[in-house]
Amino acid sequence: MQNVIITNNEKLSELKKRIALGGAQRLQVVSDFDKTLTSCFVNGTKIPSLISILRDEKYLTPDYPEKAQALYDKYHPMEIDPKIPLAKKQVLMHSWWSEHYALLVKSGLTKQDLARVAQSKKIALRPGAVEFMDFLHQQDIPLVILSAAGLGFETIQMYLENKNVLHENIHIVSNVLQWDEKGKAVGVQEPIIHTFNKNYAAVKKLEFFGTLRERKNIILLGDGEGDAAMVEGFEYDNIIKIGFLNEGVSVDLEKFKNSYDVLVLHDGPMDYVLESFTSLFDVVIVNDSPMDFVNVLLRELVSAKDHAGKKNSYMTS
Repeated sequence: MQNVIITNNEKLSELKKRIALGGAQRLQVVSDFDKTLTSCFVNGTKIPSLISILRDEKYLTPDYPEKAQALYDKYHPMEIDPKIPLAKKQVLMHSWWSEHYALLVKSGLTKQDLARVAQSKKIALRPGAVEFMDFLHQQDIPLVILSAAGLGFETIQMYLENKNVLHENIHIVSNVLQWDEKGKAVGVQEPIIHTFNKNYAAVKKLEFFGTLRERKNIILLGDGEGDAAMVEGFEYDNIIKIGFLNEGVSVDLEKFKNSYDVLVLHDGPMDYVLESFTSLFDVVIVNDSPMDFVNVLLRELVSAKDHAGKKNSYMTS
């Protein structure tokens, strides 16, 4: 098991038992979108986000890619600077997102551009993601997609619809663009969701939150340190954190250890992941591994309640 690091075996075993006893009716899934439900690399090419398709395919004015890159070069170093306090980063990220939305408007973004991005073959759902979302739908387990994506709600919605996985149990919480009568972008709704305010404060304001209130066991999926805090503001009972560290293992491994409980390294093969996951719960998937282990986890959790009363030791490591 050279590709797996478990930081706390006892915690994993205890979470298994607690969540299994709650069953599907007490469970919800909270997930990021870019590089979490989607793959980070497609045919060997890194696809960091939906908005990167818009930039790379040159859908907008000729000067848009250069100006967008300039904003990235200005703000990204501050985004990842550990010396900058969170409160200041929140202000900076709001400025970055606001300036980028103003640039999108100035560059002529239309609803048609979003549709083209959503149909791009450069985006791919992570292997196993379709089965994952179908299983959640079958079990009536809510999936909250919490995303700070620049192209936001509509593009994610269109993409999932194109893939036939936009089920009624899926709730997308992301930025919402404003349009004129001709379908041209004119602005974005406030409050803007960005990297450092992407949490349950936004979810609580939405109508569907009432269906989540009593689902106090959570499976969380993300690809960054900040994603581990997406349920901040929600009083949960138990949480399983599944992170996707798709690259930069030598740089980010120690930081991810502080946010997640198990690390799967170096893009381990599918059979290895499936074999390992029966005894793993909090998982970080490193180097763009497939999602099959997540599906194994969900099936175990949903079925475990029926067995728990018959065998008290069920699902212990």
